[in-house]
Amino acid sequence: MTPQRDHSTARSLAELGELLEKLDGRGYKDYKTLQATSFFAAGFVVAIDHVQGDPFADPSRLRAFWDAAEAGLPDGALATDDALRASADFLHRRMGDSFRRASSRIGTGAGGLLETPAPVQQVLTRSAARVGENGGVELRFRVGLPARGRRILGLEAAHLLCETLPAALRAVLPLGDGDSAALLDHVRCVEDAVALRGALEPGGLVAFVADGAILPRRSGVDDHPMARADAVPFRSPEGLRVMIDTPHSGEVGGMGIPAGVTVIAGGGFHGKSTLLRALDRGVYDHRPGDGRERVVAVRDAAKIRAEDGRLVKGTDISNFIRGLPSGADTSSFRTGNASGSTSQAAAIAEALEAGARCLLIDEDTSATNFMIRDARMRRLVPAADEPIVPFVDRTRPLLEHEGTSSILVVGGSGDYFEVADTVLVMKAYLPHEATTLAKEIASASDGAADAELHPEAPEWQPIRPHPSPDGAPRTDRRDRVRVLARDRVRIGRTELNLGAVEQIVSRAQTRAIALALVRLARDRNPEPALLMDAVARLVDVVQRDGLDALQEHPTGDLAEFRMGDLVAALHRLRT
Repeated sequence: MTPQRDHSTARSLAELGELLEKLDGRGYKDYKTLQATSFFAAGFVVAIDHVQGDPFADPSRLRAFWDAAEAGLPDGALATDDALRASADFLHRRMGDSFRRASSRIGTGAGGLLETPAPVQQVLTRSAARVGENGGVELRFRVGLPARGRRILGLEAAHLLCETLPAALRAVLPLGDGDSAALLDHVRCVEDAVALRGALEPGGLVAFVADGAILPRRSGVDDHPMARADAVPFRSPEGLRVMIDTPHSGEVGGMGIPAGVTVIAGGGFHGKSTLLRALDRGVYDHRPGDGRERVVAVRDAAKIRAEDGRLVKGTDISNFIRGLPSGADTSSFRTGNASGSTSQAAAIAEALEAGARCLLIDEDTSATNFMIRDARMRRLVPAADEPIVPFVDRTRPLLEHEGTSSILVVGGSGDYFEVADTVLVMKAYLPHEATTLAKEIASASDGAADAELHPEAPEWQPIRPHPSPDGAPRTDRRDRVRVLARDRVRIGRTELNLGAVEQIVSRAQTRAIALALVRLARDRNPEPALLMDAVARLVDVVQRDGLDALQEHPTGDLAEFRMGDLVAALHRLRT
């Protein structure tokens, strides 16, 4: 059920307006008299949880509550946990649209602003909007209380809180007939995606791309779909076409990518990386109209890339790199300035430790010497003198020993044909199966020469897990979290760069991950002997108690995150 609070002492809008008018002209800190109060508006109640202490500080935190009768959500919006998640996402988007129309600058600083975290194309569980099983609704947001300098603008504040804000919230709920239909479409879209993803593992698949999907985006900084008139709808090659049953759309046809090693080849600019990008976003559900609503991947699929200069702390990369001239122990490798190859090896090992069942790798963002060593280079530098075991020699052991599939975009080396189970060639943005041809090409090479140039790779060893750190808890303001961008966050005095953790899609996820890192540092429990035990325990707490388990006071700026992304952030934190 959606949490509610006692509103027996709530003020009327008229009473609130009188109070605000009396504050006109007084010092800004007198706004604090509003904190922990609530007021009634027609159909809902608004609670003021925290009042900003300065006009230039983060806007004040408020919540609005509707009971089931006043919210009036249709039954289909409440039928399943996925329906509740989708309904909350729909209402969050409506709130964002309404606030953008109603918000305006008043006076100094953030005065007049109505804010909620910006939605993304993915459907995420957020703290900003919650729908209970009984149909009650809670929305969380921020309001900039107006001032001139550091003097309260009481009349403007009364208009903002007593007229503008209630009108903006009434535009969210209750829903009109057309809005209810749109909500149910949103729910059905999400439930169909969940069904598609749920069918992957039983069908021996790691990903699925429906026919008709629109994969390209408007630009590298705009995740909205390219206009259909300019995009080529996806079409599955016949050899990989599968049909999956969904609860609302019946059977959906498209390309199923089998578990194993899949190579995506093709000429430049033919859509290889666009397909892989759609797959890495397929770990999430998408909003209707995104174009990738029916593109899904196993939830723990991990996008891997090289990351020069990153921190690596005690990671076992010995399956990929061994015998360094420096004598460094690669079974517990440490560096503050990783190379492309060591950073990519560390990213794979960390993803495997977090349980990744599928790796997504694009050669454009990989270290060349980590991915491949061609025949001429192997002749010049024999394996005995090369500490790197190239990934092409590790795809099969990964699958056989770890049960982890690989999907690779490869445009420059045919050596991967030999180890691939499935080969796709992208031509003019459409996939064509070329497994048989690729195998013929691979077998046409000189086997004797290959045996000399490709000696048996070292035996795969179980990855050594990270021990649980013995860090003393910190409880002062040095742990304050401030999100600078989707891929950058400051925790205390430490800035964490998450640019290479590409499957984080929202600033709200970044903030939640940062708070989880703080929680991990503060939770001193002697029981977990391994780092992943502590991480898994925290993830279980969040799944059971919700995102509010990460913070002392409720806010609306958190979103769900995956265990793998939390682990990736943890290993990059320079503290």
